[in-house]
Amino acid sequence: MSLLDASASGVYVISATPFTDSGALDWPSTDRLVDHYCASGVAGITVLGVMGEAPKLSREESEAFVARVLKRATVPVVVGVSQPGLRLLGDFARRVMDLGAAGVMVAAAAGLRTDEQAYAYFAAVAAELGDAVPVVLQDYPPLNGVFLSATLIDRLFSEFPSFVMLKHEDVPGLRKLSQLRAAEARGARRRISILVGTGALYLPQELARGADGAMSGFAFPEMLVEVCRRFRAGDRDGAEDLFDAYLPAIRHEQQPGIGLALRKETLRRRGLIASARTRAPGPSLDAEDHAELTRMLDRLERARRRLDEPAPAQLRRVSG
Repeated sequence: MSLLDASASGVYVISATPFTDSGALDWPSTDRLVDHYCASGVAGITVLGVMGEAPKLSREESEAFVARVLKRATVPVVVGVSQPGLRLLGDFARRVMDLGAAGVMVAAAAGLRTDEQAYAYFAAVAAELGDAVPVVLQDYPPLNGVFLSATLIDRLFSEFPSFVMLKHEDVPGLRKLSQLRAAEARGARRRISILVGTGALYLPQELARGADGAMSGFAFPEMLVEVCRRFRAGDRDGAEDLFDAYLPAIRHEQQPGIGLALRKETLRRRGLIASARTRAPGPSLDAEDHAELTRMLDRLERARRRLDEPAPAQLRRVSG
């Protein structure tokens, strides 16, 4: 598999980690899920992110899961390697690269308060990993409380050539995205790949501001793929019309605390995983949550039917 570089674009879907009802890793569901992701037209897969429940896996489980996905995937795979210690981070990153990963994703360590502190941390990451490991810099203040200014991001990508992609998840973040692209336009630094997260809540606007695509765990990645395709083809209205049909479902999945359980249950209803189980401590749905999700998916089906253009074949009814 080729290594990640700054030309990366499209949708890098964040994979769930399927478990059985007893909490063990579910290999048949993993295979089914990866097959579906690849068939959906995604440009890549990201594993062991927040949605992948990485902190709940042992080192052995993490390596086994990465190996299984890499064996099955036909697209590049990025692996989240954020760890409390730099040596642990480096050891795991080197291991997954040996297994065939295209690159690794690293977020700032919690507790960094200034640009200089954040710079020192990522400089240490770059030194630990060396130049041969492509790095996705995850900018996610709502999760870790660390704000990375546009000036700092420009500095990091200017000084460390192994940093090739930004996963942009700051909120509000549209102006920051424009600032980053403006820095490239005036020659302040090289062009980088920017994929956006935050559940893809703002994807059409972010594409208009210069994003190259999305890195999201939304349970309908094929919709994100089609939105990006239409946008790149110049059909911005068509892209937004399709996105708008799914927006209530995107918003519903983004609920703090319970969002992962909703995504996993939707994937289960699609027949992609056998169980919606999350590892403890993790969220689960009650009867009202299930009924609410059913209504949401029914409404999604009706919204799709109202679109002028037929939906891709994969966007099938899933509310049963």
